[in-house]
Formats: sequence, structure tokens, C-alpha cells
Amino acid sequence: MKPTLGLRANAGAFTTLVVINAFVGAMVGLERTILPALADERYGLAAPLAVLSFIAVFGLTKALANYAAGRSADRYGRRPVLLAGWLLALPVPALLAWAPSWGWILAANALLGVSQGLTWSTTVIMKIDLVGPRQRGLAMGINEFAGYVAVGVTAWATGYLAGTSGLGAEPFLMGLGIAAAGALLSLVGAHETRAHAAVEASQHHVEGPTLTASEVFARTSLHDPTLSSVSQAGLVNNLNDGMAWGLLPLWYAHHGLTLPQIGVLAALYPTLWGLLQLGAGPASDQLGRKPLLVAGMGVQAGGLLVIAISSTFGGFATGAALLGVGTALVYPTLLAAIGDVAHPSWRASAVGIYRLWRDLGYVVGALLAGAVAQALGLQAAIVVVAGLTLASGALVALRMPTPTLALAR
Repeated sequence: MKPTLGLRANAGAFTTLVVINAFVGAMVGLERTILPALADERYGLAAPLAVLSFIAVFGLTKALANYAAGRSADRYGRRPVLLAGWLLALPVPALLAWAPSWGWILAANALLGVSQGLTWSTTVIMKIDLVGPRQRGLAMGINEFAGYVAVGVTAWATGYLAGTSGLGAEPFLMGLGIAAAGALLSLVGAHETRAHAAVEASQHHVEGPTLTASEVFARTSLHDPTLSSVSQAGLVNNLNDGMAWGLLPLWYAHHGLTLPQIGVLAALYPTLWGLLQLGAGPASDQLGRKPLLVAGMGVQAGGLLVIAISSTFGGFATGAALLGVGTALVYPTLLAAIGDVAHPSWRASAVGIYRLWRDLGYVVGALLAGAVAQALGLQAAIVVVAGLTLASGALVALRMPTPTLALAR
């Protein structure tokens, strides 16, 4: 029987993937609040570049895994890639909890990065397969909502536990249950969706071109004005997220905030990012992708500047909220724009390439922000990243066509 496209027609399978992606996001949330503090207190790392090394390792391995996930999902199917990602996630919480040295933390983050690249990329691809072209923004909004609300919840929970029990193993132990639950639900509840992509491909009035891997890479990275605009914006978005992950907890601590307070701020940003995507995704279906991308990058830059000039919890919370709002406008819209332009026959590969560039932003952000912070201070690093974010939005405004709602060639 030929599969039916649409959110309502695939509500059960779609909901299962949403829950799976919440578990995926929760695995990242384990680190968002306490790992920078842990680097100093447990392992004696004070230099910003050394502290941010775990983000660089995570970003590099996740970026490469994103690319591998896209190619493998087209070649072998979506479900095997998803299950492989969860298999790699299972030892991560134990490594974080009982790592005898910083090198073990880096090894845990390498595994976490590969796992995140395989699992998150695949849930995105599977949801795009299921819903078809009409509700792509809504689908991506729901997907990213689940993942980043879970990031926020676990970021708050680990900060709370660290405040009550100290920087020991306890904050990471909840990850054992998260990883087991995500792996089990993926095994019993996730089903292959390549047939849905084939149905959509058969409905295109223009047959998709037969492209080699290098041709898809070049089109997504450089040649297509929409795909390349999206790829650079994704990179800069995660550049500022990597800086926020690694340096903002240090900036807050510099102004005397406690670990529970830092946990609230670390949770506020991804929680708003997650919640507001429920509105941003469908808004991009109605208004087009470009306006939300340009506005979102501008709001992110403004939030970072507010954080840079603040010295109180209230000021930091305002900046974190703006950062969350701006990222919510951008994140589902970027993914939906990829789905608009990439033909179903090579769409999974294009998603993987976009996510390769996007998550290389963690590497660039860790190295750049760490180097600037080491040379000029934390405030200067935050301001520099804000400027890059604003410039990225301007590049989208100049290069990306309007509109991008029509199905691609």
C-alpha cells in the first residue's frame, strides 16, 4: 500500500519521533550548565580555550556524523542510522560521571557528537519524509521544540542537582535512563520512512536530477543561493550557541551568580528557543523563510549585546530571552528552507550537508570565542560573536531569494 503524506495521516509515527527527539535533546542538556564549571573545579582548567575544547570536539564529530547520516539515510534507510546513534549514546553518561581526566570528557563528547549527528539528523529527515511539502515548517517547529525544551529541562535539572549535591557524578546519572529510554523507543517505535520520500518524489512535476555526492555538496554549500545562505546562517547560529554554551556560564559566574542561578539562565535560552518554534515553524510556512531568518539573526545579536553589557541576573535573563526568541525564529525555518529546495531524491544528503556546516559552527565558535576571550576578555568575545551574527543575517538578506516556499527543481 502506498504511504500517505501529511501530519494528520502520520500522527502516530510523527509523535513517536517527537518523543525520541526529546530524548536526543535531553542528552545534550546534561552538559549545558555544569561542564564549564567542572573543567575548572575538578580538572583545573582555567583558560577559555581549554575549557571550550569539549565543545570543539563535540561540534566536529557531530558535524561529520550529520554528513554521514544524510548519505547513509539515502543509501541504507533512516531507521538503521537512528539505532546506531543511540547505541553510541549509551556509554556517554557514565563517562561524564566518572571520567578520571579531562581527556575522558573529550572522549565522551566525541561519542556524544557522533550520536547526536546520527539521531537528530535522522529524526529531522524522517519527519520531513512523513509530512510532505505542505506543513514542513510546522513539522520542523514541533521537532525542534521537543529537542530544545528537553535541553532546557535537563540544563536546569543538572544545575539544581549540582547546587544541592556538588559537582560530582549525580547530575549526569539521569542520562543513563534518558539514553536507555531513547534507544528502546527507537527500537520498538520508529519505522522506516524512505517510502514516503519516494511518494513525494513521484508527485514532483519535474524529475529530480541525478547528482553525485560532490554535486550535492557543492550545490548545498556554494552554488544554490538558498541552500548556501541557509548553510552559512546555520554555521553562525551554532557559532553563537557554542559560545553561549561554553563562555556565558563563565561570564555569569564572573559576576557572582551561583550554579542554580546559572542553571536557570542556561535553561531559559533553550527552553524559549524550543517553545517558540511551535509558532515560528508554521509562521515561516505563511510568511516565507527569509523574513524570519533575517529577523531572527538580528534578535540573536541584540540578545548577545544585552548580555555583554549586563552585570545582574535580570539583565542576563533579558539577553538570554532575546537569544532564545531569535534562535526560535531561525532554527525550524532553516530546516524547512532546505526541504523547500532540495529534491526528495537527494534531500536527506542536503540536510546532512547543511547540518555539517551548521555544527562546524560549534568548532569555529569554540576556537574563535576562546581565543578572543583569552586575549581580550569574556565581554569582547561575546561582542565579536554578536557582530558575526548580525553580519550573517545581512548576508541572508542580500543573497537568499524571496520567496522560498515553492517546491524545488
